[in-house]
Formats: sequence, structure tokens, C-alpha cells
Amino acid sequence: MEKVMKRSEVPTEHQWKLQDLFTDQKAWDNAYNEVQRLIKTAADFQGKLTNAESIKQCFDLEDEVGLHTERLFVYAHMHHDEDTANPTYQALTQKAKKLSVEVGEALSFTTPEILALSEGELDKLIADPTLADYRFTLTEMKREKAHILSKAEEALLAQVGNMSSAPQTIFGMLNNADMKFPKIKDENGKEVELTHGSYIQFLENPNREVREAAFKAVYETYGKQKNTISATLSANVNKNIFYSRVRKYPSVLEMSLYGDNIPKEVYTNLIDTIHESLPLLHRYMNLRKKLLGVDELHMYDLFAPLVEEYKMDITYDQAKQTIKDGLHPLGEDYLKNLQDGYDNGWIDVYENENKRTGAYSWGAYGTHPYVLLNHKDNLNSMFTLAHEMGHALHSFYSDTNLKYRDAQYTIFLAEVASTTNEALLMDYLLKKSTDPKEKMYLLTYYADQFRTTVFRQTMFAEFEKIVHERAESGESLTPQDLSDIYYDLNVKYHGKNMTVDKEIGMEWARIPHFYNSFYVYKYATGFSAATSFSKQILEEGQPAVDRYLGFLKSGGSDFSINILKKAGVDMSSPEPIREAMSVFENVISQMEELTK
Repeated sequence: MEKVMKRSEVPTEHQWKLQDLFTDQKAWDNAYNEVQRLIKTAADFQGKLTNAESIKQCFDLEDEVGLHTERLFVYAHMHHDEDTANPTYQALTQKAKKLSVEVGEALSFTTPEILALSEGELDKLIADPTLADYRFTLTEMKREKAHILSKAEEALLAQVGNMSSAPQTIFGMLNNADMKFPKIKDENGKEVELTHGSYIQFLENPNREVREAAFKAVYETYGKQKNTISATLSANVNKNIFYSRVRKYPSVLEMSLYGDNIPKEVYTNLIDTIHESLPLLHRYMNLRKKLLGVDELHMYDLFAPLVEEYKMDITYDQAKQTIKDGLHPLGEDYLKNLQDGYDNGWIDVYENENKRTGAYSWGAYGTHPYVLLNHKDNLNSMFTLAHEMGHALHSFYSDTNLKYRDAQYTIFLAEVASTTNEALLMDYLLKKSTDPKEKMYLLTYYADQFRTTVFRQTMFAEFEKIVHERAESGESLTPQDLSDIYYDLNVKYHGKNMTVDKEIGMEWARIPHFYNSFYVYKYATGFSAATSFSKQILEEGQPAVDRYLGFLKSGGSDFSINILKKAGVDMSSPEPIREAMSVFENVISQMEELTK
């Protein structure tokens, strides 16, 4: 494995163009000063938000400040993510964070002041044509009324903002900058570097000893930090409980779902529907064991290639073209915008020293979206690119069709667009494949997508639910408690025929999403909705494409459940999840057929 590049060694064509946000540091500083100036004018509206005209002017100011702040924040953070050890951008990120808190404080009076109005007055404002651009905002405010505090309390909570992000920040620094893994031996007995970026690659190594060594080295390293990481996770859970109680929610779970207006049943229904489908995962584990030809299937065997002779090396350029071919059913307009993203500095492609791990799509309204990757030349990275470009184009369509406020779609919807891309790409690859080995490889990959995106994320979601419920009822969360809960869930999900290694009990410690609580279930619901969308697009053609593009253009202009319903997917029922499970069953059956 090659040595990881320094940021300064990355070729320009593989870097995102952050200068599209700000041409240079001076431009950033000017925007920063402009926000400082604008937030001073916010006080002019205090005590005057009683009529449509003043509310409109205040909202206009909020939008202007919000746009600038978002851009400042995104620019600083994305530079920081390129190289988390760079002190200049560590400082800039802190400055942007502090500014966001100041903005929150300066404008914290708006919501409580508007909500001090009577129901009748609120209804009048919602119907007032002066406020047409802000109708959904006002409707949302009315819904939030039960959880908004007095002006003084809201101002106090805004000041706590900086402290509340501490658990996530500390975990991020420990995980990305400070934690170093030991070297391990590769299949040739050569010492190689183990990093966040290379870990999954080692787990995909055909050599079982390499997989086991990487697996044990990673969890032993986390094990040494278990007390610190358990303290950061507990602090995060306690922070959530603080907010849920102060804002009068029945639980952290309900508080987390309230923002997206998602009924609690969507969450519990996901866990229950997956529980009823666990025999399918167990069937897949048995098939995996048979295909690997092992007496015992271990946790480090879950990513091992099942088709030994088939290796798909896909360069970044090949990945881009294949994705474009696979997304052909979405039509010319979608493909043109996808190509724009490829060509115009949206994407930061390869891993470099101290770069943030994983992948994401982000950006600020008014400029194109951005995508961070840590690309390797394999199938997984091609799907990651398809996934992140799904997010990016969702943002692009929302931003170009809606005003700033309505363009911000919920995270509940975010995973749908990204996963629809993956489902269409997989369908294309399977239809194109004539080689049984390649077909088996792709089916394995698809089966693993179900395993990791639906089953694994639901297991994470269940872990979060258990951990929060325990803390809410006053029980302790020692490192041992966390590991026991996590280990038992692994046993339940993977079935009796799986050897669940004790080390997996430490896996909770390396999941950054646990600091963004009750988020991961959206991967599973998103995957199910996407399976449903892709099926409709492939079976119905243009009418389904039109509904789907309508979904992409809807941003956050209505409640998430309604936006999906309008486009033809009803997440308030177990049907989309069951539909996804029937696709999974079909994949397993095809694999079983090929192994006869």
C-alpha cells in the first residue's frame, strides 16, 4: 500500500474548488465583518414583530445573515477537513463556530416573539400574501410552539450552543487527529500502515490473517481509549437529555424526530419490521459462510470477497463514466448537471494525510454543492461517488428551484436521493453483466449494501434507542455497559451460526454518527424509499422520473413524509421496508442459484 500523500502533494484537478465560496482569506474576512455588522441591526426589530411587514423585514435579514454565515462556516470547515492538523483552519473553524453562536444569540428573540402572538394572529400571518415566501416557516413555528421557551431562556440556550458541540468536537479530534493505529503485516509479510481509510480495504483482503490482524488492531486501539470515548458519548447523551427536558419533549427520540415532523412509529416500525426480517440476514450469513468455505464465520469475514477470482479495479475516471451510464433512466437534464459536477471542482477525490475520513456532500446555498471523498479504485468507491453525487444533485435541484429557506431539505429525505442513485447503478451493472463470476460479485456487493445500510444502521438505531432510554431512566453507561449492549445486538442481528468476536463489543467507540443522535435510522428508511423509487423509475419510465425530479426540486418546502408521499412513496407504512426486503430476498435467491 502506498504512503499517504500530504495535502500539498494533491494535484489541483483532484481538489475541490473552495475559491468558488470565497476567492481568498480577505473575501472571507469581509463577509465575516459584514455578518458582524448585520447582526447589530437585528436589535432594531426586537419588540416590533407584531405585523406582517416587520416580520418580513426581520426574516429577510435572517436569510441574509444565514446565507453569509453558512458560507463562512462551510468554507472554514471544508478547509479544516482537507487537513485536520492545519492550525490556520482549526482557528478559522473555531471563529466560524463562534460566529454561528453569536448569530443564534442575536436572532434568538424572533421565534419566541412571534410565538407570543395568539393562534388567531399566527393564522392571519400564515395567510398574509406579504409573507408568502415564509408561509412554511410560520406553519413550522406554530407547530414548534409547545417547545419554545421565554426570550431570556432562549438567549441562554443559544449561548450554551458552543459547549453543546464539545463531545462531538473532542471525539472528532481524538478519532481523526490523535489516534494512531499500529502497523500490521500484509499478505506478503510486509509491514503496512493501518489508517481509517485503509481499514475497510484490509477487511476486504482475501487473506484471512490480514483481516483478523486489522480487525484486532483497530479494536485494541479503541479499547485503550474506552474510558475517554465512553465519557464523550455519555456527555453527548446527557446533553441530549438536557435539551429534551428543557424543551419539554417526552424523550430524546421524540425531540430528534420532531424537527422533521416524523411520527415516532416510523422509527419503532423500522426496528420491528427489520426484526421480522432477521431470518433473511441469517440466511445470508449462512450463504456467506458456505461461499467462504470456513468452519466458523467471524466478524472480520463480513467484508471478505466471496468471489475470489473476480477483482474489479475501477479507476476514478471509469467510475464517473459508469455512473453516468447507470443513471441514464433519470434523463438528459440530470446527466448534464452530473457532468457539471464532475468537471467544475465539486469533488475532493483522494485521501491525504490528516484528511477527514469517510465521504460527504455539503455546501452553501448560492454556490454549487461539494463532495469529499477518500477514493480507492474499487467498486465500493464507485458507489460512494454515486451516493454523494445523489446528495449533491438533490441540493443542486432544491437550490435552483426554491428560495433559501425552502431549499433546505431534511436529513430524513437526504438519504433517499443518494441511495436511489446506487440502486439504479446496481440495476445497470447487473443487467449488463454476462460473466457469472462478475454477477456473483455484484450480487454480493448488493447483498452487503442491504446488510450494512438497512440491517447494520437499524442495529445502530436500536443501540442509540437503548442507550438513551437507559440514561433517561437514570441507569449508568459505563464502557462495559456500552460494550455489552452492543455485543448482544450483534448476536441478535447476525444469528446463531455466526461467531460474534468479543472485540466487536468496542465498535460503538468508532462510530462518529452516534454524536449526531438518532440520525442513522434515516439510512435504513432512505434505502427503503430509494428501493421503491428506483423500482418505479425502471418499471414506469417517464411518469416516475417526473415524480422523482419533483421530489428533488421540493427541498424542504413541505413536511418530509408529505414530499415522499406526493412522489409515490409512503414511509408511514411498513410497505417500502418490506419492498426493500423482497428485493434483498431476490438477491439472496439469485446468489443461492449461482452457487448450486
